[in-house]
Amino acid sequence: MGELFDRYRVIDVDTHVSEPPDVWTSRVSKKWGDLVPHVVKNAEGSGKDVWAIGDQLLQPTGVAAMAGFDGLLPDHPDTLADAVPGAYDAAARLAHMDHEGIYAQVLYPNVGGFGSSRFLDLKEPELMLECVRAYNDFLIDWSSADAKRLIPIMATPFWDVDASVREIQRCAAMGHKGVLFGSQPQAFGQPRLTDPHWDPIWAAAQDAELPISFHIGSGDLSDLMTGGAGLGVRTGMARMCTMLFMENSQCLADVIFGGICHRFPNLDFVSVESGASWVIFALEAFDWQWQNNGVASEHPEYDLLPSEYFRRQIYACFWFEDEGAKKTAEVFPDNMLYETDYPHPTSMAPGPCSIAEHPAQYADRVLSDLPDETLSKLLHDNAARVYHLD
Repeated sequence: MGELFDRYRVIDVDTHVSEPPDVWTSRVSKKWGDLVPHVVKNAEGSGKDVWAIGDQLLQPTGVAAMAGFDGLLPDHPDTLADAVPGAYDAAARLAHMDHEGIYAQVLYPNVGGFGSSRFLDLKEPELMLECVRAYNDFLIDWSSADAKRLIPIMATPFWDVDASVREIQRCAAMGHKGVLFGSQPQAFGQPRLTDPHWDPIWAAAQDAELPISFHIGSGDLSDLMTGGAGLGVRTGMARMCTMLFMENSQCLADVIFGGICHRFPNLDFVSVESGASWVIFALEAFDWQWQNNGVASEHPEYDLLPSEYFRRQIYACFWFEDEGAKKTAEVFPDNMLYETDYPHPTSMAPGPCSIAEHPAQYADRVLSDLPDETLSKLLHDNAARVYHLD
């Protein structure tokens, strides 16, 4: 174990559960048949298990369970059984956390997408809602292996505001600790984040004291995917994954410039898996343009600068940055959260083909010379406050 991880009760704010094959088939009405998300064994003779809706193949079951895998994307474990057990089994996850010196992990999905947009492929509104609710129920069940250490974040039926409000209220009562929401709802035929259309959702989350999570990769990926054309699969993937970090700066601009922080001052927002080094430049740019273009004359009700709204209620996550993370921690020590992204391809999980360090090794190498007060905030205090953890 590392020195810092021995000193602090570390909270890892971004990890993923590779959903077991029966998540939806065991919880959703049988009347929907194969429309319900299910796993196709040996899909098209490939030897790989793949998630499917009807006859539409979605993604291999092992593609998001890459921790410790002897290979790089586009290669991946053929089945969940071939992946590290901590990806899909709660007891194994807790054992992994113990081994790495991590006290608690915040949990996100895979199959439904990082903003729940994949459920739109189901086409049937009743089934879409039933699948969201089934996932949220599953995650509570999975987290019950240790409810103090496994922290569930609910999926949201964002295409229906009234249903979203009801689901936020239901999930808050069950024990969910945050609300997963997409950064680009306009990519799916909905209003932009800046539109007051979403205010009932923000109000419900604020009332329930649940932060909003904007996870990278929740919007339209088509431009990012085609931007890698001709570069090679792995080069294109590296480009796309890097640019996803940058896209969350646009999301934060929408939240701040759209007045959401102003209207909902007690609602927290988390930029998940986006990194943090870019935050200093983005906020300096926000403040400069805000003042240079006279935003206050157009919106006199806005009583803070963008950087001040950020300090009050927005958080960025980091897990691999070196000097950039340290510099951002000096400027915004109250607004940074530590993550590992376990067990995704970019996770802080060493493997035969990965350059990643063990989390504790990374922390000792990069963060050790930060003040104790800052370290406590980055590794525990900020996350405990945002997610209302004991």
